[in-house]
Amino acid sequence: MARKFFGTDGIRGRTNADVMTAKTAMRVGQAAGNYFVRGGHRHRVVIGKDTRLSGYMMESALVAGFTSVGMDVIMTGPLPTPAIALLTREMRADLGVMISASHNPYADNGIKLFGPDGFKLSDEAEAEIEALLDTEPKLAEAEHIGRARRIEDARGRYIHAVKDSVGSAVRFDGLKVVVDCAHGAAYQVAPSAIWELGADVITIGVEPNGTNINDGVGSTAIETLQAKVVAEGADIGIALDGDADRLIVVDEKGRAVDGDQIMALIATRMHEKGALTGGGVVATVMSNLGLERYLGSLGLTLERTKVGDRYVLERMQSGGFNVGGEQSGHMILLDHATTGDGTVAALRVLSSLVRSGKPASEILHLFDPVPQLLKNVRYDGGAPLENADVKAAIAAAEAELEGKGRLVIRPSGTEPVIRVMAEGDDAGQVNRVVDAVCDAVRSAR
Repeated sequence: MARKFFGTDGIRGRTNADVMTAKTAMRVGQAAGNYFVRGGHRHRVVIGKDTRLSGYMMESALVAGFTSVGMDVIMTGPLPTPAIALLTREMRADLGVMISASHNPYADNGIKLFGPDGFKLSDEAEAEIEALLDTEPKLAEAEHIGRARRIEDARGRYIHAVKDSVGSAVRFDGLKVVVDCAHGAAYQVAPSAIWELGADVITIGVEPNGTNINDGVGSTAIETLQAKVVAEGADIGIALDGDADRLIVVDEKGRAVDGDQIMALIATRMHEKGALTGGGVVATVMSNLGLERYLGSLGLTLERTKVGDRYVLERMQSGGFNVGGEQSGHMILLDHATTGDGTVAALRVLSSLVRSGKPASEILHLFDPVPQLLKNVRYDGGAPLENADVKAAIAAAEAELEGKGRLVIRPSGTEPVIRVMAEGDDAGQVNRVVDAVCDAVRSAR
């Protein structure tokens, strides 16, 4: 059944349009509250947010929804998504909520839900909550309405946890690090954690005003960070997104380092220490073939899932893996976090930099990516992937790439777009097959 509210990562959309309204937020609070109110104990939910202007509105609406069905609310203010996952578990809450649209512009917002174990809800749980959105909520009796309060130590709790992820013996003294927080949720905690571990920290994107989140800064706009690293003679640059669950790195030469290279580094170091579990790494179909070949050279596997960090996590849990992520920068290190955590991953990279004594450009480019091309084709309705000519073009492209590369075709989960990606050793061949499939999709009726 098609979903009206939940997508691949919670609920997301333009604020005060479509589904992302205060009314929806209150209904989500009531529905999720009804779903998680079980047993006779006092139920509680932890609510965090990023720095979007609409966060105040969505937070107030969610508080109204949860308290109306009898749940107590703990509000943390702006904190990264992984911090809310952590606090949900540590504070023995029944549910955690993060108000954020991640790397999207400020006009968008979203709602992500975490269970009492700190993990994102399953598709099945989200489907049940979505069904409750269309029913009348079960409201609490007047004497059982929930209470709401803010806590002041949430930032400190999270900073302590991320520092603990690299161990008490690790120090970053002597490192000059540029940290770009995208004017987002980590604008206080990420620079503080890295500075407290001894680094000389230069900050970008730490002055949120409600409308500048991800605006020319952060992991999806790293040009400012690249220039700053070179200008300051820094050892490395760290870029987080709006809710700080993804990481992109810039080496001392100003070159970008994506999630594939970060996974390669972390997995290599853990493998050398005998700490890598599952026999490899979990990533999505979008990760570069070069990563797969590199891991293979170490006797490790690359398990692939469909796009979405939740699917990476599901495979990690089922296969016993402790390292996974996405090329876009989501890094899931299950020994330390239950969801993607850009700050934890950044500390692991900085730790490797210190231990190696080598420049970032040496340790963060462990393999040569094969040529990869992704194009998006917008369509006006229908099901272009069911078209006979499109199927024929895809079959021809797969035959041409057989044994030399990969072809990935997938519809977007949020817009009428077909994403066509190919990679292989021959850049000309990659361009040719992508264009052929895109042309077929455009011509489909």
